[in-house]
Amino acid sequence: GNKQSSVVSVTLPKGKIVELTIHSFQNAGSVVRASTIKDAGDDPDVTHGAEVFIELKLLAVSGIVFKAAKGVGTVTRDGLALGIGEPAINPIPRKMMTEHLEKIAQQYNYQGGFEVSVGVERGDELALKTMNPRLGIIGGLSILGTTGIVRPFSCAAYIASIHQGIDVATTNGYRHIAASTGSSSETVIRDHYQLPEIALIEMGDFVGAVFKHLKNNRQRIKLDKLSICGGFGKMTKLAQGHMDLHSKASSIDLDFLAEQVTELGASAELVEQVKNANTSIEVLKLCQSNNIDLASKICQQALASARKIVPDNVELEVWAINRQSLVVGKAVESSIGKASE
Repeated sequence: GNKQSSVVSVTLPKGKIVELTIHSFQNAGSVVRASTIKDAGDDPDVTHGAEVFIELKLLAVSGIVFKAAKGVGTVTRDGLALGIGEPAINPIPRKMMTEHLEKIAQQYNYQGGFEVSVGVERGDELALKTMNPRLGIIGGLSILGTTGIVRPFSCAAYIASIHQGIDVATTNGYRHIAASTGSSSETVIRDHYQLPEIALIEMGDFVGAVFKHLKNNRQRIKLDKLSICGGFGKMTKLAQGHMDLHSKASSIDLDFLAEQVTELGASAELVEQVKNANTSIEVLKLCQSNNIDLASKICQQALASARKIVPDNVELEVWAINRQSLVVGKAVESSIGKASE
């Protein structure tokens, strides 16, 4: 009917019910349009505050057809959960919408079908700030949704896009991929290997998400080589076995760095200076001026941390850069048991 409520109840995949506020509602006879404002909680999500809308049309034939409205992308590459040409609305949101519509159809004894167009205001602009262009999702955002709930700092959307990036690259036959902590390190590794955009994974601080995805899907993912590249401070965290490189999740451990320089034969004076340094970059500069190759040792240990998780058939290497985007250290796998380079 024409009834318009200001709040609707939505059942999430795990059975929890949430209330969503209706931001706008138009009934144009054959099409009804309703929108809500996305609340991404504390998650660093470009879609926080975006207006997400649905245009719903009744069809004579039963069944549900999904379409991309303005601001939602279309799949153009293999390797995602959706076929080429499909709107970028993932299986779980489709299932949720289908279940809600089927329930309403039953309630009103409606025998026909539905056409559901999902859109996001300014979604085409917002998508340029996401991994979508690289994943081959063109023209807008993806409607992801796994649980339907945003957990603070879970960064679920970010991790999902890391997984998708690996899947798209490897499904399309790229056997060497590079995962970087940021755009500077990505540029360094891309230029060195002349890697195409599709083979680059922007992992941010979530190095564990890259390693675990390769481990959990070792049967399915065909990969020969993984290059990890990041700032020296972040590679220090990986060297210590941290799988989240964010400063909140793990801070720089100066005692650990002092141990490393001791093992490299540093003077007692240098070890003391390292313990009292302010930043990892300061430590690196102290070591460089004393001809102590700390960065390579850190990269070797970071590689050892990665090796514990990444399947053995994937060759690994780790690169560290400084603030000026210069490579300060790298570790490649020794040729023991591997074909030498």
